[in-house]
Amino acid sequence: MRYRVLTAALAATAALQFACPANAADLEVIHWWTSKGESAAVSQFAKALDNDGHGDKWVDSAIALGETARSTVMQRVLGGDPPAAAQFNPGRQYEELISGGKLLDLTDIATAGKWDQVIRPKAIGSACLVDGHWWCVPVNIHSNYWAWYSKPVFAKAGVPEPKNLADFIAAAPKIKEAGLIPFAIGGDGNGWQIQLLFQDMVTEALGVAKRDEMYTKKSAEIAGGPEMKGVFTQLRTLKQFTDNGYANRNWNDTTNLVITGKAGLQVMGDWARGEFAAAGMTGVKDFGCMIGLNEAKPVVSTDGDIIVFFKQNNPDVEAAQKRLAALLISPEVQVAFNNAKGSMPVRGDVDMSTADPCMQKSLKAVEDPANIVTATNRFITENTNQQLNELVAQFFADDSMTADDATAKFATIIGNSD
Repeated sequence: MRYRVLTAALAATAALQFACPANAADLEVIHWWTSKGESAAVSQFAKALDNDGHGDKWVDSAIALGETARSTVMQRVLGGDPPAAAQFNPGRQYEELISGGKLLDLTDIATAGKWDQVIRPKAIGSACLVDGHWWCVPVNIHSNYWAWYSKPVFAKAGVPEPKNLADFIAAAPKIKEAGLIPFAIGGDGNGWQIQLLFQDMVTEALGVAKRDEMYTKKSAEIAGGPEMKGVFTQLRTLKQFTDNGYANRNWNDTTNLVITGKAGLQVMGDWARGEFAAAGMTGVKDFGCMIGLNEAKPVVSTDGDIIVFFKQNNPDVEAAQKRLAALLISPEVQVAFNNAKGSMPVRGDVDMSTADPCMQKSLKAVEDPANIVTATNRFITENTNQQLNELVAQFFADDSMTADDATAKFATIIGNSD
């Protein structure tokens, strides 16, 4: 049955490609996939387009840090010089591009490819399917809810591998005594890594339902409650187990501390798995993973990355854009890209039986809707997100700020959020 589904999907992709005009086009794509593992993954997209049989070429415009890349894209759009395509995450800023009429409508490609049938879970497709039209291509399912740890480090410290964050905190002093960094984190980009850690801890403390209520109802009461004070208190505890070089370190250099056995554990999204894979490591003997910061309560967020295509004045370019859109979601490209990236494919009809144990955990978790967490940026604006980044980064850096003070400021931001 799977073979027949894949064959039909491949035939639909091929039919779309050869139904388009034969004039080739160069497509500039702006993205922030710049680490070793990410570069290996995005090269699969470039290879697919460069070999599409039409002579199209992928023009790579990689810009480090998502915040910077998105800002560049928006400036280009406002200046009347949009790229052919760009990486985004589903969120409020991306919605502005739809309402402003800046994006190429991909509904014909999506209908021919039966995206509504092959994309799972449905929430992934809903980010791109707005008012009956498809405005983007979801290319992966990413989850922020992961911790990655070095098996050799835990063995050297003589402590058991963790099953939850409390286990790790209990083991951290022994790792420190062994002369290693217990907790690896970085503070670049306005503290987004610390914010990711914080949001994972918020979900673990409040539970999915109460966390969603806090953001959707802008509940200052929940945001200022005892669970949130506990999150800030635990965050301060974690800080004592990191190193002094964290302040400006990017996420992949932080992951490398775990890869090279210099640090015990990092809380980071599943894109970190791609760095382990690029280093030739496996999740069987070299590294371990905790899903959702608590193996007993697995959760995954499922927004991931999307590719948007901007309207152009050249019909040959728009035809090439649609060929690329079809390729991005084709079965073989989905498998190649996501195996390198560390993320899950958006298609439910591809064979991922060879995926490592960490990805198998996420593939199992995503099948249960109760385990799925909506990404924070679906609830809040970029402005609110920046306020939260600044607060959490300040608290992490400034030991004079108390958990009570931070909780009160957090409640104010949530209560006044857009």
